[in-house]
Amino acid sequence: MLKNILIIDDEEKLRHLLARIIRSEGFEVFEAPDLKSGFKKLEHNDIDVVLCDVKLPDGNGVDFLQNIKAAFPFTEVILLTAFGKISDGVQAMKNGAFDYIVKGDDNDKIIPLLYKALEKVQLQKKVKQLEKRISDKYSFDNIIGKSKGLEQVINLAQKVSKTDSTVLLMGETGTGKEVFAQAIHENSNRVGKSFVALNCSTFSKEILESELFGHKQGAFTGAIKDKKGFIEEANGGTLFLDEIGEMPLELQAKLLRVLETNEYIQLGDTKPRKSNFRLIAATNRDLKIESEEHRFRSDLYFRLNIFEIKIPPLRERVKDVAPLAYYYVKQFSEKINKKALSIDEGFMQKLETYQWPGNVRELKNVIERSVILVNDDVLTEDVLPYEMQHQVVKTNKSVSAFSMQSVEKLHIQKVFNYTKGNKAETARLLEIGIATLYRKLDEYNIQ
Repeated sequence: MLKNILIIDDEEKLRHLLARIIRSEGFEVFEAPDLKSGFKKLEHNDIDVVLCDVKLPDGNGVDFLQNIKAAFPFTEVILLTAFGKISDGVQAMKNGAFDYIVKGDDNDKIIPLLYKALEKVQLQKKVKQLEKRISDKYSFDNIIGKSKGLEQVINLAQKVSKTDSTVLLMGETGTGKEVFAQAIHENSNRVGKSFVALNCSTFSKEILESELFGHKQGAFTGAIKDKKGFIEEANGGTLFLDEIGEMPLELQAKLLRVLETNEYIQLGDTKPRKSNFRLIAATNRDLKIESEEHRFRSDLYFRLNIFEIKIPPLRERVKDVAPLAYYYVKQFSEKINKKALSIDEGFMQKLETYQWPGNVRELKNVIERSVILVNDDVLTEDVLPYEMQHQVVKTNKSVSAFSMQSVEKLHIQKVFNYTKGNKAETARLLEIGIATLYRKLDEYNIQ
């Protein structure tokens, strides 16, 4: 693809000479004798680099540079002058010039400078394209599903995204909390700044503290150099703390102080630092219950719970299963170079009646496995995992929503979700025997 160069100079002979030299390098060259006609060339052509004289009949190139950068931020400008003045050169660089050279004396520098300027232009364009792809990927429009529950969550997230309020995302593992966190960031006033994600359940207390706050060299054994923490990395942008319910109580107190003062201290240091970040936290635990039982600081919970968004599990939004399935089938078919696959009725019925304890993440994994295993053009239930092929869907239509059975089922489900499927812990909290719990789980089809 040809690179476009614009020369703005009222000295016709010099302008034509420069144009011939630059064209010999394979560039497309446009010419203009003054600033007004030069700006018109910029408006009607995709110009990469401008070579502009400083002294022109209708103005000064150093001042005009600001107009170019304001209207065409990815266009680089090299200023040319017959009389090099340090003050002009300094002002030119402040105004955003790529370089400032003297005519005649520096002619041999023009072509190498053009190539360097073009490298910068291409890099800026690639960064912009990458940012756009990330923004598009995490757009609210790209969150797949059409259930009422999901639409309500998206509506709440869109409203809070334009603010700087702290957001607490509640939901089971695999429901897509980080996807929502990214979407909130990409639709906020902090877009273009850092989005930094840290999973609080991944590290020990000591390592988590270092990752969060950073450390100075020698702060502890193994700290061989200074390290920035995630709080510092998120300055100006968004800090996403996933599984915040797993954060040790001591660190919760330190995080609370940061949220209240915007100040933090690195490990091994005594000097406070500042960081202006927006916090989005996520958890699969009920922090209200956790705080009431003194496993989570109540003051931090109230500080986090400014704007709470609960993401419903996939089993409660069956309408989202089909569009998600079709999306992942297309994605994984393309990934392993398989031709377009269709889904038969039996396969989809199994997907829609399954309880999805792992939520969207589990659905994604099941689809990837199925796409790999299928031999024909149609996904059928025989490529699904064994437990999904042989699931028994139990219903008890005679049970009223107001009956004791219904209340008991709801309570058991709530406790079972709270313990993340830990049957022994569920039985202990319910104060029933483990054998009784197994019978109740089977009776109510709780998985």
